[in-house]
Amino acid sequence: MAGNFVDYVKIYCKSGRGGAGSSHLHRDRLTAKGGPDGGDGGRGGHVILRGNDQFWTLLHLKFRKHIKAEAGANGSSGERSGREGANEIIDVPLGTVARDGETGEILFEITENGEEKILVKGGRGGLGNVHFKSSTFQTPRFAQPGEVSTEMWCVLELKVLADVGLVGFPNAGKSTLLSSVSAAKPEIADYPFTTLTPNLGIVSYRGFRSFVMADIPGIIEGASEGKGLGHRFLRHIERNSILLFMVPADADDIAGQYQILVNELEKYNPELLDKERLLAISKADMLDDELREEMSTLLKEELPENVNWMFISSVSRLGLDQLKDKIWKSLNDD
Repeated sequence: MAGNFVDYVKIYCKSGRGGAGSSHLHRDRLTAKGGPDGGDGGRGGHVILRGNDQFWTLLHLKFRKHIKAEAGANGSSGERSGREGANEIIDVPLGTVARDGETGEILFEITENGEEKILVKGGRGGLGNVHFKSSTFQTPRFAQPGEVSTEMWCVLELKVLADVGLVGFPNAGKSTLLSSVSAAKPEIADYPFTTLTPNLGIVSYRGFRSFVMADIPGIIEGASEGKGLGHRFLRHIERNSILLFMVPADADDIAGQYQILVNELEKYNPELLDKERLLAISKADMLDDELREEMSTLLKEELPENVNWMFISSVSRLGLDQLKDKIWKSLNDD
């Protein structure tokens, strides 16, 4: 499954050229020298991105590097306009960002199912000679050519859409938590970077309510500068409403690890710190009541006052219901 997740592609896009206007002059059995009756050329086809909630990866574009729309047809006599070139529509997952491949400028984002946005515009069709007729110029013998096509390299990046994003170092227990609270089955093992692609899970909450949780691949110190797979990992966090930080209970310095994670997010994009944050101390089943009490006292002193934290264990399910309560309240708090 991991090999099928593609969140970055660079594609060459070319719109259709516009059809030429016609410079035809009307002639029939009864008319030897009629006036202009040339029709307009048809517009060239656009290259369009369309949001599709059935797609979750850009894999279908990985080996389709050249995308070209159809040219518009030329105008003809009798003021008949040429046919418009067919648009080339590309279905993409929700959360896809389109960038100019040369400058890196963000062109737009696709966030809704069925949403369509033009990536490359087709050339306009040329005007037929009938448009250039006037009282002093009765028989124009020229027409406009169609506009040329537009071509460009475009970069498509996928940012996972989820209500809650799990943030932590490799092996912090994020995949285990996701598998415990949802039907998602991420790969889980006791070594760093088991998760190399984001995993999504739908978490059921007290009846028929639910929210979406994303297991983001583990962050390392220096990820904001591109270390490891830094930028590729971090961009998926931008779409999450709540960031759930996870630090294991056996970490040498829980407050220090939390601060490193916060620092990496701030360096990458300071706006990420405006999101709601929760801190889960994972793997708390390895602590007895007395150790949890001692650690609680220590964390109250070391963590910033505004940090909302709690102990959880995905194995023993300690604190999972309370965690879901907090998440639901944060998501639905006006």
